[in-house]
Amino acid sequence: MHIHILGICGTFMGSLAVLAKELGHRVTGSDANVYPPMSTQLEAQGIELTQGYDAAQLDPAPDLVVIGNALSRGNPAVEYVLNKGLPYVSGPQWLADHVLQGRWVLAVAGTHGKTTTSSMLAWVLEHAGMSPGFLIGGVPQNFSVSARLGGTPFFVVEADEYDSAFFDKRSKFVHYRPRTAILNNLEFDHADIFPDLAAIERQFHHLVRTIPSEGLVIHPTTEPALERVIKMGCWTPVQTTGEGGQWQVKLLSADGSRFEVSFEGETQGVVEWELTGQHNVANALATLAAARHVGVVPALGIAALSAFKSVKRRMEKVAEVQGVTIYDDFAHHPTAIATTLDGLRKRIGDAPLIAVIEPRSNSMKLGAHRDGLPESVNDADQVIWYAPPNLGWDLAATAAECKVPSVVADSLEAIIERVKSQAKPGTQVVIMSNGGFGGLHGKLAEALK
Repeated sequence: MHIHILGICGTFMGSLAVLAKELGHRVTGSDANVYPPMSTQLEAQGIELTQGYDAAQLDPAPDLVVIGNALSRGNPAVEYVLNKGLPYVSGPQWLADHVLQGRWVLAVAGTHGKTTTSSMLAWVLEHAGMSPGFLIGGVPQNFSVSARLGGTPFFVVEADEYDSAFFDKRSKFVHYRPRTAILNNLEFDHADIFPDLAAIERQFHHLVRTIPSEGLVIHPTTEPALERVIKMGCWTPVQTTGEGGQWQVKLLSADGSRFEVSFEGETQGVVEWELTGQHNVANALATLAAARHVGVVPALGIAALSAFKSVKRRMEKVAEVQGVTIYDDFAHHPTAIATTLDGLRKRIGDAPLIAVIEPRSNSMKLGAHRDGLPESVNDADQVIWYAPPNLGWDLAATAAECKVPSVVADSLEAIIERVKSQAKPGTQVVIMSNGGFGGLHGKLAEALK
């Protein structure tokens, strides 16, 4: 059948398109902004993309329209679908009906680390010869695609708490019905759709309600919000990670690049890998617990993690020019910014570290996280904040509260000039945004030449 996907360049919808194509459907799609890495992945798969939402793209009518959660009433394509009575469905519903039915679903939920942990888990299962299917909101470098059907019943899915569509306000993950669920962490986010943390906890509770009594829930001991979720009702065995949990680590290097893993007091082995940061150590523990649930012994999981290559746009080194290293990172929440900078600082010691941050997510634009931003950058030597034209709050006031030198720039050119004037050989520059940031990474690398 011909499936047309509205909002196809979002990480979730783009991955869905890859699965639909693999199932043998003719897949087309459109988005307001068509940009890499998703656009290049889709074009490589032979999926035809249209820029914008002109209703003409739906004539002749496709057999089914999958509508992304970024689209709402008033969008010309959405209005056309409704007026013409075309069959439509949300992305998570389509995934549940056509891909996840009858499979052993391993879901990774949480405010932070979903993409990285899903990628780790898919890789550990792959390394163990289990050929899992997966859908991940990013491109794991061990696979070079963000989704595939796989060759066995096992399917790893990044389970997002964001809503499903304009006509289905439940969190995406409620559709997935996992047998193994990682609940990584839980903080307030998505201020555009959730009034407070309690509302998000309620959605996590709905997820927990769908996990079978023969399944497994994995969560860290250090997250009060997840404790509250479990107390609302849990009918499934639980394993805990971190301090006082069944799964624990002993750091062998401060930056998290080497650590020893134990389960129920027994040492399982040592992970030595390219990644840094306490957050990634926590992600690894949850991954090993989930993999063990489907039969991967921890020693085999540890060997797989030592060969894990992270995800595109997660502290991805994109250039080294004149001794200056440039990283691309997806962090768009104060906690993620802080843990990422902490991991890099522990790796590079006293080398100069410049953070360039674009407050681009809906929650950032609404100012929901602004109080946490000044503290989040303490590990940088200096910060350049980018003020997009539509930001509804005073970024300069936030910059003024930072303990490290902070400036606000209103153009890419101003950012590049600032970095050029400050960077010297050995400087590390981390560019943090959940969008394309106008191709800043490449432009900066070019300018530094």
